[in-house]
Formats: sequence, structure tokens, C-alpha cells
Amino acid sequence: MNAAVILLLVLKASVMLIVFAIGLKANFSDVTCLFRRPAQLFRALLSMNVLMPLIALGLVEGFDLHPAVQIALIAIAVSPIPPVLPNKALKAGGQENYTIGLLVAAAVISVVVIPLAMEVFEKITSLPLSMRPRAVASTVLTMILIPLLMGIAVRRLAQTFADRAARLIGLIATVLLALCAIPVLIGEGRPMYSLIGDGTLASLGAFTLLGLVAGHLLGGPDAENRPVLAIASASRHPAIALGIAHANFPEQKLALPAVFLYLIVSAILSAIYLKWVKRGRRKSAPVEKTVEV
Repeated sequence: MNAAVILLLVLKASVMLIVFAIGLKANFSDVTCLFRRPAQLFRALLSMNVLMPLIALGLVEGFDLHPAVQIALIAIAVSPIPPVLPNKALKAGGQENYTIGLLVAAAVISVVVIPLAMEVFEKITSLPLSMRPRAVASTVLTMILIPLLMGIAVRRLAQTFADRAARLIGLIATVLLALCAIPVLIGEGRPMYSLIGDGTLASLGAFTLLGLVAGHLLGGPDAENRPVLAIASASRHPAIALGIAHANFPEQKLALPAVFLYLIVSAILSAIYLKWVKRGRRKSAPVEKTVEV
């Protein structure tokens, strides 16, 4: 077993631990939250599974992008939201039940959405695209649903332990994820740099910004949920995106650095967006006035 395989296994384990830690702070009613709120579920699906693929399609068809960037945009647009989303969303003030419900709903629906979306993209772009529902379901189960449900089950059986362990496990998993991501980013640095230019950064930035805007506008009347859907629309699961790219274009070696370049652009723009949201909340918060007696 070489270093690359070990690194990949640790990377997957760290993501699963992050989801497990989220489950330690959740309950089963959170899992079904959006399925019990059809209006919110519809807006979420409209933003993530309709508008984002259309935006990706417009960028692919409208600009002369590198084939690897085209593949990355298509793969990213149809992928579910990343497991690290709940941590970002909860820090931004998102409601826990909506955030976890969105993670689960997007993961479950992706089993059907991804294969259908790939067929639509194939007919429009003439690119040979396919993704078996079984392959999507396997990734979704192992990387999202199983560790999340395990965490929820542990909380149900031992709430005190879950409360104590959630923060520590989440911290360890985040550190492992960062340590694994650093060598990968360094190793892909030169290929990523080779993709810069010819509208690559502009297209990735436009995809992210339009996702943030779409999610924010469709987030509903609850201000706490708008940043959650905004980040969910702009951020996608890199492992599933890479799986789609590799399954359809195994010879395209630049698809991996293209996805990582998107992750960097998305992280920067999402951080700026969240700062804007927090600043707006501080300005709109009521100011307490002291009255002198």
C-alpha cells in the first residue's frame, strides 16, 4: 500500500468522522426535516439541482474552457453538498434541523438526480456522460448517511457521551482533513496553475457567486436558512465530483486539479459571503439604549 492510497483512506475517514460528529449533535427528526416541509425542499432542489446545472451548462456552452474545467463544472453541478457544510452553516447561524435535513435530502435525492442529470448533459453537450445509481448510492451511504445515522444512534443511546465526544471527534477529524489536504494541494499546485487563464477562474468564480445568490434568494423567509442554502448551492461534494469525472474521463488527468481549483475559489468567495451576512446581522440587530436616571 503506497502513500497515496493511505492518504486517500485517511482523507475519507476524516470526512466520515466529521459527519459522525455532526450526528452526535443531531436527532432523527432533523434527518427528515425537509421531507416534512415540501415548500422548503422544493426551493432547495430548485436552487441546487436545477439552477446550478443550468449555470454550469451555460458556462460550458458559452465559453471556450479547457476540457478538464468543463468536466469539473458538470461534475460539481450535479454532486450533493459536502459533509463539512453543516459546520459552516451552523457557525453562520443556520438552524440545525434545516441544515442537517438539507444534507440528508440532497444526499438521498442525488441517487436519482445525478444519473438523470448526466443523461441531460450528454444530450446537450455531446459529451459521453454516465453515472450508475448504484455507484452514487454507495458513495452517499458510506460517506454521508451511515456515519450520520451512527452518530444519531449513539446520541440516542448515550446523550451525555455524545455531547462530550462530538466536539473532540469533530476537531480531530478537521485536523486530519487539513493535514491530508495540504500535501494533495501541494502536489496538484503546478497542474492547477496550468489551468489558470482562458476564463477558468472567471467561470469557477461565476459558478460560485451565482450559486450563493440563488441559494440566498431561495432560502425562504427565515434569514437563518438563507446562508445555509447559499453555501449548499455553491459548495459540492468533491469526492463525488471526482468520482463522476474519473468514471467518465479517466484519461483526463487535469480534472482533479480543476476540482481542487474550484474548491479554493469556492472557499474564498463563500468566506467573503459569510462575512457579509454576519455584518448585515450585526447592523440589523437592535441596539440597547441605556437610560440615565
